[in-house]
Amino acid sequence: MKRSLKATLMAAVMLTSGMTAMAQSDTTAVKFHSYPYIQLQGGAQYTLGEAKFGDLISPNVQVTFGYQFRPWFGVRLAVNGWQSMGGWNGYKLTPESAPANTTYKYKYVAPGIDFMFNLSNAICGYNPNRVVNVSAFVGGGANIAWANDDANALAAQGYEMRYLWSGTKVRPVGRGGVAVDFRLSKRVSLGVEANANVLSDKYNSKKAGNADWYFNGLVGLKINLGKSHKPVAAPAPVEEVIVPQPTQVVEENREEKKVEKIRRDVFFTINKSTVTDAEQAKVKEVAEFLKNHDGAKLVVTGYAGAGTGTDAINDRLAKERAEAVANMFVADYGISRDRIEVKSEGSRVQPFAENDMNRVSICVAE
Repeated sequence: MKRSLKATLMAAVMLTSGMTAMAQSDTTAVKFHSYPYIQLQGGAQYTLGEAKFGDLISPNVQVTFGYQFRPWFGVRLAVNGWQSMGGWNGYKLTPESAPANTTYKYKYVAPGIDFMFNLSNAICGYNPNRVVNVSAFVGGGANIAWANDDANALAAQGYEMRYLWSGTKVRPVGRGGVAVDFRLSKRVSLGVEANANVLSDKYNSKKAGNADWYFNGLVGLKINLGKSHKPVAAPAPVEEVIVPQPTQVVEENREEKKVEKIRRDVFFTINKSTVTDAEQAKVKEVAEFLKNHDGAKLVVTGYAGAGTGTDAINDRLAKERAEAVANMFVADYGISRDRIEVKSEGSRVQPFAENDMNRVSICVAE
């Protein structure tokens, strides 16, 4: 019997889980809000015993007050009770009649605490508009039994009931089960529940060497006493801001790199190669440039006027003029001779149109 009931419960869980997956959902953004609830159920109880299944069915009711702390977790105080049944195998109506099964009843009430686990929300996510919610629970409490008059009457007829009890008895009880809620409205649902309860062997007045069990099947209304959820403001749409990328302007430097240089023309008097005081300032300017530009080189080119003297005289004179200027850079300003190149063009090349201006040493540093 226990195996068949277990199989039935498992089948119910699988069926309702499938229904949960097919339930329609509302896409409105909501946030879970903890809430209390009450539930009133009625149904039937089967007490495990020796009689036929149908003979051990008795009425059952349950009142529940609970609180849903999380979408998947809640706690409830459930008070279950009414009547349990017991069965006796071997009862004889008369000493001569054949043995038969008989039953006896007694009353009970069982308050207890259950820990509820909403499997639908835990597995599929919270949805306040889900049509079917499947929960599993486990808990325990106390079974308070009384009015065991039928069993005492059997014992008075000579039947040995080794755990016979009378008056009022309080025993611990443990239970677990499955609850399925069908949503009817925002606050009302139809709850169907199956639970199994286990007690000591003394509950049904008979010694069996194992625990006593009873099973309850219940159906009733569940009413939420508070809002189970609240709307969440939808986030404002995020506008994609396209930041224009700066256009990289590549400017081609079409100008040739300017080479920094200096030129000074040191003039001489006719038939002389001595630098006059007036022209020494020009030498100084070029020397300062060389000192400020370590990589610069100096070219000193000597000339002579073609209007006077012969080519031989002019070649000698042009060379002497170039050497005189070059020596001044070395001696007076400490410029290394390695940085100075000396040339002589004589009178064959005339850099100026005026003859007198061709008595010159041209200094170019760069």
